Amino acid sequence: MGNPFHRILQFLGFADEDPEEVRREETRAEAVQTAGRKGAVVSLHQQKPVKLILCEPERFEDGQMIADHLRSHRPVVVNLHKVQFEEGARIIDFLSGVLYALGGTMQKVGAQIILCAPENVDVQGAVSDYLSQQEPKGRTR
Repeated sequence: MGNPFHRILQFLGFADEDPEEVRREETRAEAVQTAGRKGAVVSLHQQKPVKLILCEPERFEDGQMIADHLRSHRPVVVNLHKVQFEEGARIIDFLSGVLYALGGTMQKVGAQIILCAPENVDVQGAVSDYLSQQEPKGRTR
């Protein structure tokens, strides 16, 4: 460390700085700078993967389970093939209200299949346009 008397004289300005002490302080400053840089590095592989939920509700009450998934920021594909038309319409009305409140979106994917996406999921493209352009097999123009 050095002589305490010499350090007091240095502090008062009567003695020159000890070159060994200057070198130690520079090494400490470099270590602090290096440690500061390590904290700023963020790995992209630590992001939590998004789960896509597939649901086939059988009654209107199942809509609450779908809403819970949306509130947890999970996208949900809803297949309405197992419910009557009136009950399916009620489920869609309920989910559209949930998505409006959450800032999400709803998109038709196919016949009686709906994609419900919360605000953290960006949906691009439209599958329904492709499906409407397809001709049934056996028919010609």
